Amino acid sequence: MKGGANLTQRTPQDTIPVRPGEELNAEKVEHFLREHIARIPDAPLEVEQFPAGHSNLTYLLRCGDWEAVLRRPPFGPVAPKAHDMKRESWILSLIHKVFPLAPKPYVFCEDDSIVGAPFYVMERKKGIVLDRQWPEGVECSPELCRRISESTVDTLARLHSLDWKTAGLGAIGRPEGFMERQVQGWIGRYERAKTDDIPVVEKTARWMLDHLPTSPPATIVHNDFKLNNMIFSAADPAEAVAVVDWEMTTIGDPLSDVAITVSYWDEAGDAEQLRNGFTSVTSLPGFISRREFLELYAAKSGRDLSEIDFYLTYAYYKVAVICQQIFYRWKMGQTHDPRFERLGGVVESLMHQANRIAMNGF
Repeated sequence: MKGGANLTQRTPQDTIPVRPGEELNAEKVEHFLREHIARIPDAPLEVEQFPAGHSNLTYLLRCGDWEAVLRRPPFGPVAPKAHDMKRESWILSLIHKVFPLAPKPYVFCEDDSIVGAPFYVMERKKGIVLDRQWPEGVECSPELCRRISESTVDTLARLHSLDWKTAGLGAIGRPEGFMERQVQGWIGRYERAKTDDIPVVEKTARWMLDHLPTSPPATIVHNDFKLNNMIFSAADPAEAVAVVDWEMTTIGDPLSDVAITVSYWDEAGDAEQLRNGFTSVTSLPGFISRREFLELYAAKSGRDLSEIDFYLTYAYYKVAVICQQIFYRWKMGQTHDPRFERLGGVVESLMHQANRIAMNGF
């Protein structure tokens, strides 16, 4: 659920017509909705698509003044256990009760005959998404950018403070040995999706295995917490109203979450090669630096970040592998989305960034 400007308006930056090849059978979807969700207005179903995101596909459903969001896996072959709509819907049903910024799921469907894959439908959260460009119609100031930065840190620290056992989330992860499994898993995923030789990859992987830290007490880990996975209030763009894309959520090391967020946090002084992979509004005046982000999180959470070099190395490596998996699907002809062609270069720049931090520190 990612886009650009005020999501209460139907603007080009909000939703787009569904991309060719990613259409839904609107008649089947509408029939399913009316069978399983009460009080949908008697109006024809309109389907649009949220344009950003490289993983699961997200659609806006509208019947009159009723709106919801449908999530389904990408088309083409997907990795085993990836894009598990049933798991994501179930996790949201639990997290929403203790963390209302998580959208409320309405219904899950495992009947492939409706849209060609399992999917679920959830509430639509309206507001502003901050992505590559500052949204039109919102006045930008250093003060506001600072407040948005602080709100992002606050939201992440709040998520990590939740009592996941009381919330019934104990079954979604195995905290013991979490980072070792993560590192081993992402190394394996890269090898299975490898297309080009990047010499620093093997060296970085070995360094991570040799420098595994002792994790702090486990928390809920969103696993893809970044600025454009948040929605902010149209009335006050520094007020978070939603956190989306919970597909990789688990219980584990909170510092892995922090590092992932920081790895997406663009700075104006970044080398152009890295910025080509990650351009974000966070490079605008007023947004805090990556280092300030870490310092503020440490102060708010009370957690020790002395081993952050490991976590940042891991974060850039992991994001590189995610991009590599998508690039592999494009290169193998399993998807034809033109956005994916450039990801080969993005992977290389991210792998070099991971290696720089491993060898020289943050």
